[in-house]
Amino acid sequence: MNAVPTTTSPSAPQPPASRMSDPTELVPELKEVTAWLFKATGNRSVPRGTIGLVQLRAGQIVGNTYLTVLHTSLLRKAGEGEERITAVASWRDAHCFTDAERVALALVEAVLLPSPHGERVPDGLYAEAARHYDPTALATLTIAIGQVNFFVPLALIGKPLPASGFTTGQWT
Repeated sequence: MNAVPTTTSPSAPQPPASRMSDPTELVPELKEVTAWLFKATGNRSVPRGTIGLVQLRAGQIVGNTYLTVLHTSLLRKAGEGEERITAVASWRDAHCFTDAERVALALVEAVLLPSPHGERVPDGLYAEAARHYDPTALATLTIAIGQVNFFVPLALIGKPLPASGFTTGQWT
């Protein structure tokens, strides 16, 4: 006679869960910091789409599904085309980005990737960025790179559930 198991086998898939509870619930001050970062990058000196492309590239570089899914979803909701979203990972040989977008993507890579040549953001890259962005826009773009980098440790350590946009339940 075959016995029917009464417990779940150890190899049965477990429902996904984040490692950490919602950090805005654990540290409520984070909501205010987050709001200020979004306000600082939302001054319209840099197109929102460019900021989204940069933040998607950051998620790809650090290898985080949550950030990649989040920023892909936000770009889609903003009307960004699939070709451009997909091409972010290989932007250097893609023909669908403007020169300004290219320099923004180069900046986020320079900040996040180690440089075998020493300085991560060389003078030439900064000069190219300054050709495409006025001082306010360049500061805003820099803050946008910092904004996504602010959330990288939360995404890597807390491992929230991938979700299409900012929804509840990511940190459960």
